[in-house]
Amino acid sequence: MYLQRRNRILRQTPAIRAMVAETILTPNDFIVPLFIDEGQGVETEIASMPGYFRRSLDGTVREVRELWSLGIKCILLFVKSKDEFKDNTGKEAWNPDGLMQRSIRAIKDAVPEMLVMTDVALDPYSSYGHDGIVENGEIVNDPTVEALIRMSLSHAAAGADWVAPSDMMDGRIGAIRKALEENNYTRTGIMAYSAKYASCFYGPFRDALDSAPGFGDKKTYQMDPANRLEAVKEAVMDVEEGADIVMVKPALPYLDIIREVKNAVHVPVSAYNISGEYALIKAAAKMGWINEEKAILETLTSIKRAGADLIATYFAKDAVKLLNK
Repeated sequence: MYLQRRNRILRQTPAIRAMVAETILTPNDFIVPLFIDEGQGVETEIASMPGYFRRSLDGTVREVRELWSLGIKCILLFVKSKDEFKDNTGKEAWNPDGLMQRSIRAIKDAVPEMLVMTDVALDPYSSYGHDGIVENGEIVNDPTVEALIRMSLSHAAAGADWVAPSDMMDGRIGAIRKALEENNYTRTGIMAYSAKYASCFYGPFRDALDSAPGFGDKKTYQMDPANRLEAVKEAVMDVEEGADIVMVKPALPYLDIIREVKNAVHVPVSAYNISGEYALIKAAAKMGWINEEKAILETLTSIKRAGADLIATYFAKDAVKLLNK
């Protein structure tokens, strides 16, 4: 049989496939989320995220050193606030001696070149478990933005390289950028959670930080999973307001959104391979239904192929080890 074109020629051997691969994962692609707790010598495995831990600051610093040794250059910090520090103002979020601020300083002292991103939202500090201030059962936008400004400035003062507002309040990117400029934090970047959907896949994360909403849900500020154009609008507006990176969250159910946003903006696009996506692979692998190592690399490759320049993922450490095999 005569064929003018035999496409399988480019698939014949591992060397050929590697040579013509269109999407290449590297350690530079990954942002590692880290959960931090008070205390000393604390290492608590998160039940719904097997193999992932919430650590006290001493253990977190050791983990950061190991991540750097593997070639990972960026981390994203989340802290678990004590219940006695939670209220409806979120004021612990900008305490200069709070857990987040102490963590930033300790990590930058230990590994100065590690890029430190910080979560900016009130839910870990809220007695209601919401990302904003509550008035008469409503999550109010503008007072929340004022709190987020104070939180962001405190992170910048502690040495954060990037603040990452994950709250989805209107106007907060422009307000935070203005405050950073006015306070001479001109080197502090903003990674905006621009298209953060009201997803069912956040459950394990909320277990990790005990931050589930105390009433209702988050649908008045997080996005409707049915919407596509809204995500593009949000991302474009965040760039106009001063975001340096925009994010789509979750990743796997929203690969189309990642591509839409990538086509619409001229800044790097990140995607968050979230806790529920991690838990699905872990659970299926435990049952023997899938090969975990292959599933990790295929999943992360699909996210990058969709258009993500950066991937926040709980699989980062495992992925780098697999890539180095």
